[in-house]
Amino acid sequence: MRLPLTGGCQCGLLRYEIAQAPRTVLTCHCIDCQRMTSSAFSIGFTIIDAPFHLSGPEPRLVQRVAESGQTRNRWLCPVCDSWLCGGSKPNSTDALRIVRAGSLDDTSWLLPTLHLWTRSKQPWVTLPAGGQCFETQPTKNLYEYLLTA
Repeated sequence: MRLPLTGGCQCGLLRYEIAQAPRTVLTCHCIDCQRMTSSAFSIGFTIIDAPFHLSGPEPRLVQRVAESGQTRNRWLCPVCDSWLCGGSKPNSTDALRIVRAGSLDDTSWLLPTLHLWTRSKQPWVTLPAGGQCFETQPTKNLYEYLLTA
């Protein structure tokens, strides 16, 4: 992995740069992520907002109540609807952000070590040995857990 990390939406209007290494790479197998990505799971990585800089138009907020009962913020490109990240508003400071790993310019270094909501994973998905696996999420507040992980 080479810093800074760069990435963006599918149409290229929203771009980001990240100045520090991610804390965790994770997969989420919840039904919402499967539907949102039209795939078997979503893959993301966590960072603290301070090194995350988003440029381009104002992203569009989509809020969803997760299976856990908590409201989740997803930030999308207002033009192509690419899901770039979750958490507090982009460019805010001192908040945990989960960035959608597929939006990176270089994904070759990604290796998930945390697997969430495995009870709803597709039966053909084999989880790698050595990672942390949770049937749902590790605690009531996922963001608090990830800040301490």
